[in-house]
Order: sequence, then C-alpha cells, then structure tokens
Amino acid sequence: MHDTVTVRRKASKGQRPRVLLACALLIGGVALLHPSDAASQASPNMLAAPESFAGIADPQKRSAAIFTELGKVLTHPRCVNCHPASDHPRQTDQERVHQPPVQRGADGFGVEPLRCPACHGPTNFDPARMPGQPHWHLAPAEMAWEGKSVGEICAQIKDPQRNGGRRPEELIEHIGSDSLVGWGWAPGAGREPVPGTQKIAGALVEAWLQTGAACP
Repeated sequence: MHDTVTVRRKASKGQRPRVLLACALLIGGVALLHPSDAASQASPNMLAAPESFAGIADPQKRSAAIFTELGKVLTHPRCVNCHPASDHPRQTDQERVHQPPVQRGADGFGVEPLRCPACHGPTNFDPARMPGQPHWHLAPAEMAWEGKSVGEICAQIKDPQRNGGRRPEELIEHIGSDSLVGWGWAPGAGREPVPGTQKIAGALVEAWLQTGAACP
C-alpha cells in the first residue's frame, strides 16, 4: 500500500539523494491523507480488534461487520493509490493521477525507461518526501480497488481470479505480514498511515474467514 510508482534507472549510492530530490520536485510533494468514512465501533483513525465484534450474535452479521472494519484499511488512499482502476498509479489523499506520468508495465514496476526504483529506493527518503520500499510496485490489474465499495472489494478479495491467485487463507499473511502492505503503516514524514496496525488488520482477516467470510 504506497502512493507512487516511478522510473527505474541505475544510480550509484552517491547519486541516490540527487535522484530522489529530482523525483520529489517532479511529483510536487505528497499531501497528508485522511482516513475513510467506513463505519465501525472505533474512531476513524483507529482499527477495532476482532474481539470488539463478539457481541454480534449472528455469525454472518459479525463477519460482515469485521470486514467493514477492515475496509477502513482497504479503502484508504494509502492502499487505493496502488490498486488503481487504470494502468496509472495515483497519489495523495485526493488520489490524483501520478506525476510524472507512468504506467503499470507487465510486471507492475513500470515500463522502460520509467521504472519504479529510480525514484523509489528501499526505504523512505524523508528529506525529499519520497516514499520507498524494496518491492515498490503496483498491484496486478485484476486487483484494482479504485472506485469500488467495501462490499465489492470483499467479493473481489475472495476470488482467486481477482486477488492475485491467493486462497482466502493466504490473505491473512499477505495483509498481516507482507512488507509492502506494511508500508501503509509506516509511510514516512508528511503522510498519515492507514488506521490501526498491520497486526490488527491481519487478525481481522483471520476473524472474518473464521466467521464465514461474509460480505457487507
């Protein structure tokens, strides 16, 4: 869950700060993000733990409520920007089309010569407000979430044809442990993280599956 995908070119360690600063000027900075309006028992910038829903007796309703809570993460711009409906990533809480203009590419890392790692290093470069992570890239096209409701994302995330070929059980580790997904909770200076913690998000996925994986 990251903001941008940009160009890839070889640069020495000494050149990296200049490359990142140049990219930051092109991008024009990244605005603070605001959490989504997903309904839950927690405040908008928090994430309720699975046990918070124990009072819902009906398993199906409890399952749907749990996924609604998880939806606060999945519909946040930190995630949606990397799950765009088009081949162009998005930026900021307004989900603007990425600048400079780049495309997804066959592997999600952009197209030559506009590949991601030229601007996005293995870690955030806060002096230039440049986000970074070792595997920075767009989600596969079949995993596009932009413009979809929480219920539509729920149906999609259960479908191996539209969730990266994962069994539902694999989503626990993907959302709860994957380092690229985890970037959303540590996006660097000037960017608001997605609600809660990655550990709670993974626990919500597990609880949702255990209660029948119902969709809101």
